[in-house]
Amino acid sequence: MKASASDRTFQIVNGLIMTLVVLVTLYPFVYLVAQSFSSEAAVYAGKVSFYPVEFTTRTYEIILSKPDFFRYYGNTIVYSVVGTAISVFATAVLAYPLSKEKLRMNKFFIPFVLFTMYFSGGLIPNYILVAKTLAMRDTIWAIIIPGAISAFNVILMKTFFASLPTEVEEAAKVDGLDVYSIFWRIILPLSKPILATMVLFVIVGIWNNWFGPSLYLQTKAKWPVALYLKQVIDSAISPTEMGATSEETSQIAATVKSTAMVLTSLPIICVYPFVQKYFVQGMMIGAVKG
Repeated sequence: MKASASDRTFQIVNGLIMTLVVLVTLYPFVYLVAQSFSSEAAVYAGKVSFYPVEFTTRTYEIILSKPDFFRYYGNTIVYSVVGTAISVFATAVLAYPLSKEKLRMNKFFIPFVLFTMYFSGGLIPNYILVAKTLAMRDTIWAIIIPGAISAFNVILMKTFFASLPTEVEEAAKVDGLDVYSIFWRIILPLSKPILATMVLFVIVGIWNNWFGPSLYLQTKAKWPVALYLKQVIDSAISPTEMGATSEETSQIAATVKSTAMVLTSLPIICVYPFVQKYFVQGMMIGAVKG
């Protein structure tokens, strides 16, 4: 069918609006990249906008030349992979039974999950629990376990599981599969969109997390890269200690914030295109359900 004039007008206006939204959203990151490759004088003079001015890679060279930087990046990768696996598994195990309305005690446990979205014990009780009671201080588990299950993620995954046709599970039961086999062999393979969504949510949270490690990790060698770069930005580690000469100190101070942000966010940006399709499908679950 030939599109009407009103349809074409809507498509043009919608395209212009979405283009504007994309430009507004993308500009901050473009600005950070341009600033990170610009000279000190250009940054302080406010000449940087969409592209680098007086191009230089000195700040990147100083940060990347530190052997500890790649150790911190390795720590972040370990925390992200292990934490994401534990979080997604634990969320799925909790969300699946909650999606079964006929399951005994189902309505009793759902309010407890929702309660945690609005109330928490607070920073000091959480610290005492993790560091003292559970003795997880200065271990990887202090970063992973406390935030392994998010109520929002549980609700999102519960909604997805509830949208799956019950006939599939009934057919599996007829074939002799128990509830555990149905979950592993039927439900999870059908849940790629929501699993990809959870992976993206969790891995971004762990990758960017610096506050938790700053509380619980005493050994500097165990730091994630986000905490290290946060210390660089706060000048807890001076440019001179990073290996810069006195002439380079001002250059690094001018661009270290933008450089740190680019180095932190770049890996996640590279991962996102591979999970975007599943991410959109997972976020739309339940949105158009009658």
